[in-house]
Amino acid sequence: MELPPPGPRGIPPLFARLVDDSALFPPSEATMREALEKHLETRAGEHAGMLGVFLCQASRLPEMITELIKIRPAEPLPLSLIIDTGLGGVPKAISIVESRNELLSLRMVEMPAPSDVDEVWLERVSEFVPEDVVRVVEPRRGVGWLDGVRKVIEHGSWPKIRCGGLSSENFPSIDDVADFLSVVSSYPGASFKATNSLQRAVRHTDKATGFEHHGFLNLLVASARCLCGGDVREALASTDGEVLAGEVSSFSDPAAAAVRSLFTSYASVSFTEPIADLKGLGLL
Repeated sequence: MELPPPGPRGIPPLFARLVDDSALFPPSEATMREALEKHLETRAGEHAGMLGVFLCQASRLPEMITELIKIRPAEPLPLSLIIDTGLGGVPKAISIVESRNELLSLRMVEMPAPSDVDEVWLERVSEFVPEDVVRVVEPRRGVGWLDGVRKVIEHGSWPKIRCGGLSSENFPSIDDVADFLSVVSSYPGASFKATNSLQRAVRHTDKATGFEHHGFLNLLVASARCLCGGDVREALASTDGEVLAGEVSSFSDPAAAAVRSLFTSYASVSFTEPIADLKGLGLL
């Protein structure tokens, strides 16, 4: 996948289309109408160049279409379809989206993998999702997890890594993330997506929960180091935003393109937090 072009107001290529909108997912409590209106407002705003696709569950497609008919967006909404209805529900969901191409532009289909990521299941994913739509599959962390990541890549899909959630078990360790990056980067041309609890740029401890959160800037630096043989774990563990910002500022254009070809985007319930953090670090 080619690196997206800079946004309309000169968003640096390293951050172009980096943040996918997951306002319909916990801990967000936005209604469908609120989430859509905010997304469209952001897409027309100053930092639109950082905004990627809008995420919607397959089970909520009728609700989303109803609201979009009322809103009447100027152009089709770039959509990532999150499959929460099982693999068998994929053809129907895609058919619904494609029947409303004046409202929706399907860019991506994402789904959790079964506990045992088998070849037959992955082949069906490839059959069900059109070739021009990105397939994203999330292997479940646990025994054999990295083998599942390898199978996903070998079947032409992007693996997804969940970086947090509502319980401590949802947060992968630094070693987990480093091992994941090592596997993905070992496949020429492979890409991955991240999700959950990455609203902030830099690794930090959440005061309310005590959970250690990964930072999306840490992931960008770790991806870069993974590609050039640097210290990936140090990048993931760093809580020094200025050091991380200095490192990404030194990326050449080819290096930035290579990083974003590997780490394509991440899903966030907030768009204001990543913008504020990047501004605070002098990166926007």
